[in-house]
Amino acid sequence: MFQYDAAWPVYALDWCKQPTQSSNNGRPNVRLAAGSLSDDYRNQIVVLGPSDERILIEDDADGSEELVELAVATHGYPATSLQWQPASGAGAGWTNKGTHSDVLASTGDILRVWSFGADAGGAGSGYVGRGAPVQYSLTARHQLSGTKSTNGIYAPLTSFSWNTPNPARIVTASVDTTCTVWDIEAAQAVTQLIAHDRAVYDVAWLPTSTDIFVSVGADGSLRAFDLRSLEHSTILYETPAPKSSTGGSASGSPAATSRAGTSPLLRICFHPTDNNYMATFHLDGHDVQILDMRSPGSPVIELRGHRAQVNAIAFGAGDQPLLATAGDDCQVLLWDLAAYTSGKAPPTSSRHGSSPRPDSTKKRVVTEPVMAYTGPGEMTSLAWAPPRTASGEWLAMATGRTVKVLKV
Repeated sequence: MFQYDAAWPVYALDWCKQPTQSSNNGRPNVRLAAGSLSDDYRNQIVVLGPSDERILIEDDADGSEELVELAVATHGYPATSLQWQPASGAGAGWTNKGTHSDVLASTGDILRVWSFGADAGGAGSGYVGRGAPVQYSLTARHQLSGTKSTNGIYAPLTSFSWNTPNPARIVTASVDTTCTVWDIEAAQAVTQLIAHDRAVYDVAWLPTSTDIFVSVGADGSLRAFDLRSLEHSTILYETPAPKSSTGGSASGSPAATSRAGTSPLLRICFHPTDNNYMATFHLDGHDVQILDMRSPGSPVIELRGHRAQVNAIAFGAGDQPLLATAGDDCQVLLWDLAAYTSGKAPPTSSRHGSSPRPDSTKKRVVTEPVMAYTGPGEMTSLAWAPPRTASGEWLAMATGRTVKVLKV
């Protein structure tokens, strides 16, 4: 384990996904981006790296090193999400175009695209912290903004997703109920649509598709969109409306309470090897719901292990990826879903049998994670590193002003 102690609360995290960087003598590219969460206009994003990269690269490396700052940039409002370009973009299209830089994107008040790389004359000068230091820079490449509201302020962007098959495409989510698809090569919006009845909190491209993405929001629904048919959307899941003491809706007609009384969905992520499955969780919820696109309407698995609200979820990138969940109970829990998702018929939401109750579906409840880590404070963010070696995976987590990295 090693860590980075920031001067500010840490929120957004993501590992660089490019397998190599030519300006680094072809060695694996070990970079972690982190963003601050401060209630002023002086937020930052920073790119971190281990003081000796061999700790993350070589199986026989021993010892523990601190993460060091490689580049820092001013971000104004907090970065609601940070993501490096997908690995499929390496050496293709606009993303590298003869340069040795990697590309990072962030959302806040607007969508920003950054270039990160070694400064001229500093490329390939040795491991970070060993010998002659490598000088890096983080430079704003594009600043893409939507339509201003009536008060002249851009509606904040809550999250975004980078398309893996086509890294020139990014979809953003906004509190103004819209999702916007951007062409970052042309630096312009491709389309914008009203996605939810209330604020949209997260979006995710179907990993193998250039056209399909899903979103979750304050109206408590999970919806799927296809760019080839934007006049229609599919509601894959809706949070059940709360029941009153009399057993009916909390107030009035079903139409009046179908959205207003439901719990918002905060995050959504796809299973990396079986894209039928998605993970999500509710505002203030202690549990994580696993959904199957082939069986919409109800979760097929529910993970019940946290003792306080969940804040973050992330799938690993290995052949049998684990799902990491983090919460206010100071815990990171790791879940192995292989026994429930591999080679089995998807659970059905049909209500055959004598019981008419909605909970008669074949939802599996899992209460025992395969691993757990208890930290010094509330866990706010997670990020899995791309696999580097056969000896294990690395998981970064944010707690307070600290970033910790553990080997799993």
